Amino acid sequence: MSDSPLRPNVVLATCCLSLLLVMMDVTIVNVALPSIRADLGGRFSTLQWVVDAYTLVVASLLVLAGSTADRIGRRRVFVTGIATFCLGSVLCGLAPSALALVLARGFQGLGGAMLNPVALSIIANVFTAPGARARAIGMWGAMSGVALALGPLAGGVLTTYAGWRAVFWVNVPVGLLAIWLSRRFIPESRAVRARAIDVPAQVLVALTLAAVTAALIEVRDYGWRAPAIGGGLGLAGLGVVALVAVERRRAQPLLDVRFFRALPFTGAILIAICAFAIFSAFLFLNTLYLQDVRGLSPLRAGLCTLPFALGVMACAPLSGRLVAARGARLPLLLSATGLGGGALLLTGLADATPLGLLAVSYGLCGCGFGLCNAPITNTAVSGMPRDQAGLAAALASTSRQVGALLGIAVSGTMTASAMAGAGPAGAGGDRVAMALLPLASHRVWWGVVALAGFIAWLGLLSTGARARASVLAVRAMLEGGAGSTPDIRPAGQRTESTPPST
Repeated sequence: MSDSPLRPNVVLATCCLSLLLVMMDVTIVNVALPSIRADLGGRFSTLQWVVDAYTLVVASLLVLAGSTADRIGRRRVFVTGIATFCLGSVLCGLAPSALALVLARGFQGLGGAMLNPVALSIIANVFTAPGARARAIGMWGAMSGVALALGPLAGGVLTTYAGWRAVFWVNVPVGLLAIWLSRRFIPESRAVRARAIDVPAQVLVALTLAAVTAALIEVRDYGWRAPAIGGGLGLAGLGVVALVAVERRRAQPLLDVRFFRALPFTGAILIAICAFAIFSAFLFLNTLYLQDVRGLSPLRAGLCTLPFALGVMACAPLSGRLVAARGARLPLLLSATGLGGGALLLTGLADATPLGLLAVSYGLCGCGFGLCNAPITNTAVSGMPRDQAGLAAALASTSRQVGALLGIAVSGTMTASAMAGAGPAGAGGDRVAMALLPLASHRVWWGVVALAGFIAWLGLLSTGARARASVLAVRAMLEGGAGSTPDIRPAGQRTESTPPST
């Protein structure tokens, strides 16, 4: 770093740039999917892999990236992550085929895994005063809403006027600026006692997620009875069993199974998976519907999805205030209402559904999604020992990525299986089948309604007296029976707090 004095606001802005890269990339790519298929060809499942190849790598390596940064230096890993993300974006922009694009997206995910968890650790290290730290993390969280709002519009403009490859090229100048700012203003920092890297668990997590994702995406082409599909699901099941067995015997596990005895933590993990599965399924299917069924240009499709992003921007800060004032239960119930209500309006989706109805649906889903993030993180870390709060938050962040991964895989498979009768698998058959997308997606939206109900039930279960008692018991176990009294108040009501490392 240069000899310039440390400027916390510049550090915060630099870290927010990394979040802008990662979050905007999700919505930009979704808007560009129909154009990608038209140019590169490929099956319907190829579109799922374009999104999930990135998410799979991020979900597999998120905790590893955080622990590696604590060990060898947060700025070093952060800069490496930005450079890797930019190089992956270049490879995506140059991809000559659908397979090359999927592989480049996976490489891009390697960089993405190093950005968000490490950036949040940098913020926590620079903003040491509790009040300043809370405000900085609040601004960091608000950037995700801004990125979601910019993504559809930017993706539509770039795809319409410069082609789909431009949605990847735009990452490069932003990334180069972030690298320069990082090297000039961000101080290097390391954890005093870094966690050991749990190699067996990392391998098992990656194999399990890859196996279940591949099986769910490819089931349309091979069928549920195919040995490859059964083998993939079986391998995923064995991976889960092996992961639990391995982690129970490690002193510093990647996945501490004792956490799951706390009902709030387990509830937060499940809520994160469900909410982000809804989010990814919503973006994936509605982008295809607006362009391939309604015939809208990428720009108009991006504008149509703005109510979702604006709902996120409006409700994300409101959620944080509600958690601080009332706890996690109310925002979780409101989140479930928004997600379920928005999906319910899509259960009758047709070729000519009024755009006004779509806007209301998208806005409700956006509000529901914006309300869920703050209570997820708060519920996951609430009452945990200070030295365990970072790991708990890291696992909650990983569960978000797992949810996004499964949302694309499951919703795409459910829809594609209903469209299978329109023609054989492949580019031509998939184009014909797209006419059936609105009707085929009904089962997905009813599934989202059910998931929203499940989120509401989990919100009630994870915030009651029984849940608080389970946190007390787990914290006592983690601390080895130490006599300290846990603080299980909402994060905004504590005199000090430990920010998550991811």
